[in-house]
Amino acid sequence: MKPPIPFNRPYTDDREVQAAAAVLRSGVLRGDGYASKRVQELLRQDTGARFAFFTTSCTHALEIAILTLDIKPGDEVIMPSFTFVSTANAVVLQGGVPVFADILPGTLNLDMEDVERKISARTKAIIPVHYDGVSVDMDSLINISAKYGIKIIEDAAQAGDAYYKNQHLGTLGDIGCLSFHDTKNITCGEGGAFLTNDEEIARKAEIIREKGTNRSAFLRGEVDKYTWINRGSSYIQSDILAGILEAQWAKREEIRKLREKIWMEYHRSLESFEHARWLSRPEIPDFAQSNYHTYFITTRREEDRDPLLDALKEAGILATFHYVPLHSSPFGRSICKTSELPQTDKLSNSLIRLPIYPGLHETHPDFAKRVVTVLRTFFTQVKK
Repeated sequence: MKPPIPFNRPYTDDREVQAAAAVLRSGVLRGDGYASKRVQELLRQDTGARFAFFTTSCTHALEIAILTLDIKPGDEVIMPSFTFVSTANAVVLQGGVPVFADILPGTLNLDMEDVERKISARTKAIIPVHYDGVSVDMDSLINISAKYGIKIIEDAAQAGDAYYKNQHLGTLGDIGCLSFHDTKNITCGEGGAFLTNDEEIARKAEIIREKGTNRSAFLRGEVDKYTWINRGSSYIQSDILAGILEAQWAKREEIRKLREKIWMEYHRSLESFEHARWLSRPEIPDFAQSNYHTYFITTRREEDRDPLLDALKEAGILATFHYVPLHSSPFGRSICKTSELPQTDKLSNSLIRLPIYPGLHETHPDFAKRVVTVLRTFFTQVKK
């Protein structure tokens, strides 16, 4: 058997090693040191956000977002069910109620018509998830937000270096949250960012991030001592990881181009399978500039998904499914209103993510041919 193709592999080299060593030599290892300040300035400059805070994770950035908007028990927040648990947990931890809206085939992003149907007098925010680094239809969402006076928190966990009409994702709503987890395009192992253009939201976020204190204002000389003034927690990331992120962020264009090459090879190679109506390929709308975070397919028949995953794994191709929709999870069923989400159910049960990472062309130059061989054998047998 040929060597197995891993699903993901971080794109690191001596640049990250040197960056971590430089922080160690600086003598400042805590958060908000020299490297953190440089990273936050880079994020502001390169995303266009007025304010950017480096956090311990995107999960914690989402928690800060919910706290800054003062979501209270019983308040509703609309989001997709097809998302990671952190999107909903941030709301649940404050007593809020996640309300799940359906998604669209092709992008797996929020269906704006269903979002509007789910709005009630209790709705306080909407959390769009830019799945696969492909933007939600933000113009439509912003129009809905303005019509009903609802805040937007962009879950841009998968969307570092991805754009909507040339504007970086995470900067179009009231708040944006990025992830730099090991599985993301741009990574420092564990980390995230909180972005906003709103000065009042930024002021609140800074306090929450500093354990509910005004320590940052004290360090800037704005107050003569710092004290506990609001709710908060320890959401500040180590400067060592900030140094690694600084090196990664500088490589973002290189990373995106390498991923795009792989994404496009899959897309060309699988066109005939879509024409044969065996599967569907992903879509990138004209308004979106993707970062090519994932390449996924959806089988036409749900019953084909798991056997096809098994066939790929047997061939050494470590493809995988994705989220179990939150509305169908044990905890989700216990806390949320029941909801009919036909596209979410169908797509989540037919989705397969294929291996994609920078360097895949070098380590496995025949990756697309291997996938095509498995798919052709599988679907030919199924047809018979």
